Amino acid sequence: MTSECPAPYTEQERVLLGHGAGGRLTAELLDQLVLPAIGGNPNAPFEDAAVVPGSTELVISTDSFVVSPLAFPGGDIGSLAVHGTVNDLAMRGALPVALSLAVIAEEGLPLAELRSALISAGKAAHAVGVPVVTGDTKVVGRGAADGLFLNTTGIGRRIPGLSPSAARARPGDVILLSGPVGLHGTAVLSVREGLGFEADIASDTRPLHRLVRALAPCGPAVHALRDPTRGGLAAALNEIARDSTVTVEIEEGALPVPAPVAAACDLLGLDPLTVANEGCMIAFVAPDGARSALAALRSLPEGAQAMRIGEVTAEPGGRVVLRTLVGARRLVELPLGEQLPRIC
Repeated sequence: MTSECPAPYTEQERVLLGHGAGGRLTAELLDQLVLPAIGGNPNAPFEDAAVVPGSTELVISTDSFVVSPLAFPGGDIGSLAVHGTVNDLAMRGALPVALSLAVIAEEGLPLAELRSALISAGKAAHAVGVPVVTGDTKVVGRGAADGLFLNTTGIGRRIPGLSPSAARARPGDVILLSGPVGLHGTAVLSVREGLGFEADIASDTRPLHRLVRALAPCGPAVHALRDPTRGGLAAALNEIARDSTVTVEIEEGALPVPAPVAAACDLLGLDPLTVANEGCMIAFVAPDGARSALAALRSLPEGAQAMRIGEVTAEPGGRVVLRTLVGARRLVELPLGEQLPRIC
């Protein structure tokens, strides 16, 4: 009688929620699977939008929105979808020209909820001044889409004189932040988990293209722009530090964390620097243009609370350092995975 050894069991790798969080797992997925599969350049900077091949002024961006719940204090999935794509175009120095809107709805979704989301998207697009020119609608079976997913693609045209990139930050650059951090992620989570912060925290979702247009007179001094969405300020700063091979140093005392956001993060054990935002941006600006850039941001309501939060140093690159209130220095690392799933 003979026996055969069974084949060794190998655990198959699977997609995790953290792969969509904008942190280290996302970067690994892009480097190891997505870019090799589609023939992308693994050494290219990770930008919010891409320049259309053959053009120096047209920019394209696409994004999918899977937020839960569909509506939250300060916004909903419809306005968020429009603002998110408009802002990704703006971070490459472009104003929106046209949008597409694709709907993936789950069987059983109340038509009133679908209508509300689409009306909100239409109002947001109208307020920005960008038409929705095409789209698609799909319906999937119960349990396959958790209600409603939206995808938006945007075409934009670069503002003359502006060509920001995640790879253009330079030693000496001043880092400006247009407003408070942590509002969107904590607003969504408060509603979802019933934390009771709804009266104090509302999402900051809004378009940022006017702020970028206000920076146009600063021209070449504007080196890099980024809206700190998934992964928050920590992810956005680490991405620019990595792609520009610089060290970013920020001041803890300069970071605008609203008191209700700080309280919610303390309750949940979260770092406000890793919580998603949808209505603020960071700008890396050459020292001789920083004063003018800050004044330009503060000239608009959405940038009224803009402030300087740090600078780029000449130290070895690829790091983000926080100078704490007690004078110590600590590394701010790229978040690993998903702390707050389904927030955008």
